[in-house]
Amino acid sequence: MIDIKKIIHSNIGAAMLNLLVVYIVFMLSRVAFFVENWSTFMPYMSWPLFWSELRGGLAFDTSALFYVNSLYLVLMLLPLHLKERPAFHRGLKWLYVVTNAVGVASNLIDSVFFQFTGRRSTISVFSEFSNEGNITSILLTEALNHWYLVLVFIALVVILWRCYTHPRVDVYHSRRQYYILQSIALLVMIPLAINGIRGSLTSARRPMTINNANEYVNRPIEASVVLNTPFSMIRSIGKKPFVSPDYMSPQQMEATYDPVHWHPVVDSLSHKGKNVVILIVESMGKEYIGEFNHELDGGKYQGYMPFIDSLVPRSLTYKYSYANGRVSMDAMPSVLTGLPMMVESFVLTPATLNDIQGLPRLLAREGYSSTFFHGARNFSMGFKAFAQTIGYQHYLGLDEYCQSDKYGGMNDWDGEWAVWDEPFLQFMLDSINEMHEPFLATAFTATSHHPFNLPERYRDSLPEEGGQPIHKCVRYTDMALRKFFMRASRQPWYENTIFVIVADHTNQRTHDIYKTDLGLYSIPIIFFVPDGSIEPRLRDDVIAQQTDITPTLLHMLGYDKPYLAFGDDLLATPPAQTWAFNYNAGIYQFIKGDLMLQFDGTKTKAVYRFKTDVLLKHNLVGQLPEQGAMEKQLKAIIQQYMSRMNENRLLPDK
Repeated sequence: MIDIKKIIHSNIGAAMLNLLVVYIVFMLSRVAFFVENWSTFMPYMSWPLFWSELRGGLAFDTSALFYVNSLYLVLMLLPLHLKERPAFHRGLKWLYVVTNAVGVASNLIDSVFFQFTGRRSTISVFSEFSNEGNITSILLTEALNHWYLVLVFIALVVILWRCYTHPRVDVYHSRRQYYILQSIALLVMIPLAINGIRGSLTSARRPMTINNANEYVNRPIEASVVLNTPFSMIRSIGKKPFVSPDYMSPQQMEATYDPVHWHPVVDSLSHKGKNVVILIVESMGKEYIGEFNHELDGGKYQGYMPFIDSLVPRSLTYKYSYANGRVSMDAMPSVLTGLPMMVESFVLTPATLNDIQGLPRLLAREGYSSTFFHGARNFSMGFKAFAQTIGYQHYLGLDEYCQSDKYGGMNDWDGEWAVWDEPFLQFMLDSINEMHEPFLATAFTATSHHPFNLPERYRDSLPEEGGQPIHKCVRYTDMALRKFFMRASRQPWYENTIFVIVADHTNQRTHDIYKTDLGLYSIPIIFFVPDGSIEPRLRDDVIAQQTDITPTLLHMLGYDKPYLAFGDDLLATPPAQTWAFNYNAGIYQFIKGDLMLQFDGTKTKAVYRFKTDVLLKHNLVGQLPEQGAMEKQLKAIIQQYMSRMNENRLLPDK
């Protein structure tokens, strides 16, 4: 017979029961948070949202639970017989109660503080109030005003104390049994704790971040219900908060650069009601496309993407076009919201809980349906969470792909990242055919990615070439895009659609021009309109960047309301005023006209005439009259970005 009492009072059983108590207490503090902010959340509550928030809350509570109780668990399960004394376990109880009480207190304090910030507090809250001498009096005043929350705190701490289970050493038959069971328990607990903290044991998923809370909610503000404050605090440690520099007065900043497009241009170019398809192609550096590189290899260079080569002469494209970031997660905010990566990936920062717009939310006001497609697991890279944050109505990933009987399910999985591009783009096309017009459909491809693998049937026909493993993959992706467009061209919505093809970032490079500080960001930006209503043209008088895509599309679609984007409408902005920005290892890069300026946050380090000095060999810092104006505009852009991130002013009316 199994002796339940012995299991309960073993170190292992006691630890598990005590963790269960923490789960209950954290969930009760979430209920208090919800009730305190009832008017914010309840009007939008539904049963599906409730269950989704509950699932998310358990996931984030699990992570916080293991963070907060890691020392307690190690000490409880440490296989050391000498520690099994009453005094030691009284100390463990105090450690358990105090650390978890701090977590509960932070949750309850945030239920009040949330009303002022609209989000869970992060570690930056300590910096925010570091110079305030009245913080104690404020806390005491709010404690009196919210006396019932103090009572809730006391009750939850009492639960922690009274429901604590003490282990007993006499439940073990021998010291040998004690050491064996304790060692096994500790070894099992380590991967469980890692799993709980990360949210998954799979390498394909990054550890959970604050942004992942958006996967479980309909509105960004609801992410605070899913999150808990200990998690938000711990996961933002080491994440540098945006620092608002004082380069100039707010008035000078606004006069120098304003990211709000107050008076969008609406003219005869308006394509109001046209559909939009955006293809964010993994790692499609400009180097891989022959049409952008006629001068390479003595004019003999052909590239690796013949279909894209055929599309460029029929499209509006740019000779000087750049990514705003270096990793995949930087592309979505840049392309779809006009927010570049600055210092740190936007989706990894607490700023993801700010109020933000995005192309899908703006177009929803105009009656657009919207879907985001990504062939990876639905939690991969945080794309689903961010897609929901900016207003996509639907997200279709691996889970939905596998539900279709038309395709191969997991047989089409590349074994590492996602479904192969060819079948997934066809799946996207089938799904688009079911969307109501006008629609916004966006896909993020995946095959042209390390480890640069291909479906078995293409491995011989698309051999490695050109000295880089990625070349065979971009040939495959190019073929997948060709098949997508061939079939799309037979659909009734095709002629009434604007297509945008853009890379998320660059990848392996062969030619020196693409290995420079600027070449690292050189990507294609292609606007293709099948009915020819946009003049096909390769423009060499304009500087283009990912953050220009949303403003340019809104112009094409006749959108006439204010919006915020750190980019230009490339159809209306005078070429000399267009610019691009990226950030590289502590250096801000600003491209305008024929100059690239590198700025370290304090002073300009370099200026290059990048159009003629393509390898960036001649530093002209301090030698050009344009340097002062460029530096001033860059400072205004940085200050606008940082201050708006910190102050939650990412909407045009803030």
